[in-house]
Amino acid sequence: MNWRDRIGSDPDILVGKPAVKGTRISVELVLGWLAQGWTHEMLLQSYPQLHNDDILACLAFAAEMLRDEQYVAADKAAA
Repeated sequence: MNWRDRIGSDPDILVGKPAVKGTRISVELVLGWLAQGWTHEMLLQSYPQLHNDDILACLAFAAEMLRDEQYVAADKAAA
């Protein structure tokens, strides 16, 4: 699966934060709930417009952003 098929950014939606396409559900929101211990099932029940592949796309998006050498280098420079 390619996260780009499910995650997008539009300046008119959530001020351009990456979000699940066709929704106002940000990647940040999904990752935050998962970090708090929510299961995929809990997310799907609470946000019926989400699909399991959307949750996986959020995780893949985050993983790719963390692999980006520029992001890592900028983070280290700020430390």
